Amino acid sequence: MNDAELTGQARTHIAAVADPPCLLHAQVVAPFLNLRRAALAEGIDLAPSSSFRDFARQLSIWNGKFSGERPMLDAKGAELDAATLSPRERVDAILLWSALPGASRHHWGTDLDLVDRKVAEAGHEIKLTREEYAPGGPFAALNLWLEANAPRFGFFRPFQGERSGVQPEPWHFSFAPIAEKARRRLSPRILRDAIAAAPLLGKEIVLGSLEQLHARYVATIDLP
Repeated sequence: MNDAELTGQARTHIAAVADPPCLLHAQVVAPFLNLRRAALAEGIDLAPSSSFRDFARQLSIWNGKFSGERPMLDAKGAELDAATLSPRERVDAILLWSALPGASRHHWGTDLDLVDRKVAEAGHEIKLTREEYAPGGPFAALNLWLEANAPRFGFFRPFQGERSGVQPEPWHFSFAPIAEKARRRLSPRILRDAIAAAPLLGKEIVLGSLEQLHARYVATIDLP
């Protein structure tokens, strides 16, 4: 991937999948469809609730949270009041759950938030919370199946709450063979160039501590 692809400012590496509808790195399509076929054989209708996300979309998510227009959560998943937080506290809170524009793994087309469509079709409103994937939750069976089978197809969970500063996301899976190359390539310099020209709220704070933020939230993950 080139710098623009790494930071979500180009989609020349992305291919469209018709069923389930999603956008993935061209070399991730076949591995994902193989994973999906294996899941279907076990009665699970595996589908991404989120796949490729470009820089503009990530910027919208970030600015919405920073301004208080979108919900911002603490480490336990409780909603925060942005008006009571300093700009630095807002940056730290957002990064618990959302990536900086230019640093989202979804830019690469290698990462997906996975759900079972049968559960949604049965009337469950998907929220992507840890409780949904915990024992007794609507995606408990999916969680166990993915834990046992996703690695066979090259997929792993990069955010498990062990090393990265990002909170555990049991729904988030990454295709290791390509994502790892992208993670190693995405340097602070490349990220700085992407952010510098963007209308990012809190930009001065972000750029002032970008090396540390990159180390904690981008470079450090829970490796497969």
